[in-house]
Amino acid sequence: MSRVGNAPITLPSGVEVAVAGSTVTVKGSKGSLEQVLPNSISVRQEEGVLVVERSDDSSESKAFHGLIRSLLQNMVVGVSEGFVKELQIQGVGYRATAKSSNELELALGFSHPVMISAPDGVEFEVPQQSQILVKGIDKQLVGQVAADIRKWRKPEPYKGKGIRYLNERVIRKAGKAAK
Repeated sequence: MSRVGNAPITLPSGVEVAVAGSTVTVKGSKGSLEQVLPNSISVRQEEGVLVVERSDDSSESKAFHGLIRSLLQNMVVGVSEGFVKELQIQGVGYRATAKSSNELELALGFSHPVMISAPDGVEFEVPQQSQILVKGIDKQLVGQVAADIRKWRKPEPYKGKGIRYLNERVIRKAGKAAK
């Protein structure tokens, strides 16, 4: 039995949910998101609460039960509050500049600047040259864009230079031993 799937989703004020067949649409102050449900999962809305149910006890239904509940919870949080991933840049000469809210220019030690454009629903913010905020309402999309930015220059283990998530621990190695 899925313990995650059994928990109800409380809807904050200002969030509207519409269930039409196998599609759930969540609208809030920041935007709207859609999710298509598998055949074995149904969603019903009670007073200020969303309940996810499954039709049978097959292993596939049990897996989808918890997954769909988590996805719907992330949609509710996304349209009401939004998601933010914070990246830090460390290294001499490494910096980020925002050309616009959906265009980012990175200087990462290459012979050319790296230009990154955000997909729809994601925007960039650069409060400092060594800090990047990736914001959006879709949790998966925000995380994927942040991972793609980090992929350009992962933190290396000797000096720790590169792009890392906020509070990410990079295991450092000792250099060559001097004799």
